[in-house]
Amino acid sequence: MKKISLLVGCAIAASAFMACGSAPQNCPTEQSYTIKTAELVVPENGTTPAYVIVEKTQVDLSVFPKDKDGWITLFCGNSLYGWRGYLKDEVPARWVIDDGAIKFNGTGMGEGQKGDGGDLIFAHKFQNFEVSIDWKVSPGANSGIMYLIQEIKDQPPYISAPESQVLDNERHPDAKLGVDGNRKSSSLYDMIPAKPQNAKPAGEWNTTTILVYKGTVVHNQNGVNVLEYHLWTPQWTEMLQASKFSQEKWPLAFELLNNCGGAEHKGYIGLQDHGDDVWYRNIRIKVLE
Repeated sequence: MKKISLLVGCAIAASAFMACGSAPQNCPTEQSYTIKTAELVVPENGTTPAYVIVEKTQVDLSVFPKDKDGWITLFCGNSLYGWRGYLKDEVPARWVIDDGAIKFNGTGMGEGQKGDGGDLIFAHKFQNFEVSIDWKVSPGANSGIMYLIQEIKDQPPYISAPESQVLDNERHPDAKLGVDGNRKSSSLYDMIPAKPQNAKPAGEWNTTTILVYKGTVVHNQNGVNVLEYHLWTPQWTEMLQASKFSQEKWPLAFELLNNCGGAEHKGYIGLQDHGDDVWYRNIRIKVLE
């Protein structure tokens, strides 16, 4: 693949990370925020469209609380410091703090996102990690937890990132679509079903933990490991080819997901706006060496 770096330097005010409440304790009150470069990538195979990777300054992880076991709190319950919209410089207005949780105020339009919505990411790239997130959904709701996200101009985050499904399994039609339940909660969306399927019903809190370590990925739901797979392997490519992200159906998604995390195998963690009310809390991460 050919890469062309384009300087687009644009300073952003510290308030981009300070949309709700104050920063976590010991966080800086001012932070420069800059779009550094955009890389135009031209795949050598000649069949995949060219795309642009947008790179932005990352938040300093050292300012966030860290416990004795190495778990870093990414959301302190009273501030969205460190979070911003995907391909945006601020937190979209529909993402708010509600009783110590991050809530998306749904539009009722499903995937028809409005300008004040859009997906939310934590502005730091991770490589090897274990992330734990509590979530609950409103009746009939759909969302997702994405990881190893790259910011691709004019494209959604799931074009480059695996997704752990967040869903009301009882009401949302996605639970009955796909193959063998591979669109139910904590499944690797449209590829591997979460088994056993132990999600709690709408309105109750669930905990999803995702382990990513040197290509091995494990989804855990409510204390039970429900799936395991391995990135960057022939088996990963085969799974993509059998999904909606196949080379034939969606060549750009296949290109990006097959090389998930880019050259450094790093990416953002994100929460999906699917148009429905959804809540997230107790968002913690452990960086693995």
